[in-house]
Amino acid sequence: MKIKRINPFIAIDSTLVCLISVVILAPVLNIFASSFASNRVLAEGNFIFFPKELTLDNYIAVFKDATIWHAYLISVLKTVIGVVTHVFFCSMVAFGLSKRDLKFRNLYTVMGVITLFFSGGMIPTYLLMKKLGLLNNFMVYILPQLFSYYDVVILMNFFRQVPSSLEESASMDGAGVWRIFLQIILPLSKPALATIALFNGVYQWNDFMTAKLYMTKESLYPVQMKLYEIIVQQQAASMNTIGNVALQTTSKGIQLATIVVTTVPILIIYPMLQKHFVSGMMLGAVKE
Repeated sequence: MKIKRINPFIAIDSTLVCLISVVILAPVLNIFASSFASNRVLAEGNFIFFPKELTLDNYIAVFKDATIWHAYLISVLKTVIGVVTHVFFCSMVAFGLSKRDLKFRNLYTVMGVITLFFSGGMIPTYLLMKKLGLLNNFMVYILPQLFSYYDVVILMNFFRQVPSSLEESASMDGAGVWRIFLQIILPLSKPALATIALFNGVYQWNDFMTAKLYMTKESLYPVQMKLYEIIVQQQAASMNTIGNVALQTTSKGIQLATIVVTTVPILIIYPMLQKHFVSGMMLGAVKE
């Protein structure tokens, strides 16, 4: 019987991947397990993955606020609308800049590069949002996030890989610029669009500074801002009761439950987009 030799490189590579996976997953599993631990077990802290006492008190404390579900709806809406508009707007800009015969293309490129290194700052940005009437307005979550030149560069380079013969043949068949963009360019660019959508979606979902700076209406708070308030309130309660271990550990348990609540949606969505990172629909589209 012939024994198959193991490639040393594959063996070392597989070992390193396993070790890195353990290093990444261990803290995540610890946080997930700790979020279900009771106050006494959290105070003792003598476990890693399997707490002796399980409880849902931390999650009950998070969700007992009746407005938390409305905040979840705001987060979902701002994430979905923000991702769709951001990807579509950046795609339009990238499609135009990918054409070398575009007038003033170099000027637009310089203006875009400047935004990568310089910004107006927090106070001028706040004054601008106030002038535009975006304070306490849902659109403050959408309009400032429409454009990112970094994402435009990624999409622009991807659009350039689409064979020009596809656009030429579509033009000869009577297709206009919009039809070429919507029915040819975008379907062939799903890997790039999925990557941009995931990055922007994670930012939109985790963002609470926008609400903290520009929102005073609690009805427009996203779930991240509501959970931030819950953590602050619990920390204030623990500080007001010096030496009360129960309150201190409750605050810690709520923080852990908050991390899980805000992370789970991203963990659910990521596998749906992962398939687009590997290969695109353009393979085999044109033979030259």
